[in-house]
Amino acid sequence: MLLALEGIAGAGKSTLRDRLLATAARDSVHLRHVGQFSWLSLEATRTIIGLRAGHPAGSGGRAAAAARRDLELHARHNLAPALSLGPVVADRLTLSTACLLALLHDRPVADYVQQLAEITAARAELTVLLTTEPELCQARLSKRPTRRRFAEGLSTAARLAGLYELAANAWTEVTGLSVLRHPCANEADLHLLAAVCLDRLRESAPNTARV
Repeated sequence: MLLALEGIAGAGKSTLRDRLLATAARDSVHLRHVGQFSWLSLEATRTIIGLRAGHPAGSGGRAAAAARRDLELHARHNLAPALSLGPVVADRLTLSTACLLALLHDRPVADYVQQLAEITAARAELTVLLTTEPELCQARLSKRPTRRRFAEGLSTAARLAGLYELAANAWTEVTGLSVLRHPCANEADLHLLAAVCLDRLRESAPNTARV
């Protein structure tokens, strides 16, 4: 099973990922982690680095093609080998890429979701969209020592939050796969989200626990 964690910066994705990995290890569920991109194509990598820095990197079609190429490589060389060994959690995946493309190229996010969803080997069976309020995300980011990225300002984060909602709708429409929407604002939210995700992961891999 492939589980994707999506949402704006500071929403709680890394915190939830770490909780899932720690709990899975404690319960002998062999959960693996992958990132958003493959970084296996030099040309695609140049485009992705530009996108992450806030540069449109040419036309929307060219950028989308680069993102699609990277996702194809990710599916073949990273996701497939990991999934052959058990469940996998991805910290950002298709929806995050589609939202970044839509933000920078001012085109409907559903268009990008549809293009990227065509890579069926990279489709997450369960996507968790963390809908934590942008103001709380900003407060969390202010405590981080790292420099802010272009998409982490409050106004841009609010726009991205709206794009994620549209992207989640498009994802379900295109793939028929569900998106679990829930904030990760406190420990109770984190506990609930981790429990739901781990239940799904255990169901998908009932024989991964050691006896």
